[in-house]
Amino acid sequence: MTASATLRFEERERDHAAAASIGLWVFIGVATALFSLFATAYVMRMSGSDAIALALPWQLWLSTALLAAGGAALRQAGAAARAGRDLARTRRLLLAGGLCALAFLAVQLWAWQALLAAQVMPAGNPGGSFFYLLTAMHGLHVAGGLAGWAWTARAAWRPAARLADLAWRIGLVARYWRFMLAVWLLLFAMLAWLTPEVARVICGTA
Repeated sequence: MTASATLRFEERERDHAAAASIGLWVFIGVATALFSLFATAYVMRMSGSDAIALALPWQLWLSTALLAAGGAALRQAGAAARAGRDLARTRRLLLAGGLCALAFLAVQLWAWQALLAAQVMPAGNPGGSFFYLLTAMHGLHVAGGLAGWAWTARAAWRPAARLADLAWRIGLVARYWRFMLAVWLLLFAMLAWLTPEVARVICGTA
């Protein structure tokens, strides 16, 4: 590849990176508004007289650790790609991030199974209904993030993969994972500690 062709390629990559970054920020803004609306509805519904606090399954702690570990792996993969020296390490860390995300989804389903076994159904108790709704919505967003991860992994395992090209792709995936972790931590805290009594105080109906 000639110097001029290389320069044109690098300019196209910068344009693609900038456009993808803006698109991701827009999506994060929309998703933030969506989860905020669901959280507000949850607080209002938990202030009702029929609301009962849930005893959350222990599997949620494991899934939280997996999501955090996946985010850490992706951040390290991005750092390795930006350093431009070790494609093999970048690939390993990228793979670890994706596997942690898949494991997160599997453990979330395990948590659902545990609640169903405890007779906590999607209908009947507002706490149970919102638990399934909120975790399902978050899980769908994580699954969508896996599509972006697969797009990046495909580029990483090409024979002619370039670390400079991978760095911005992995950076986008890592940013989305940080967002998913932040949303999950807020949801987890809300599901764990927002009792009907606290919800009534927040809503002014205590």
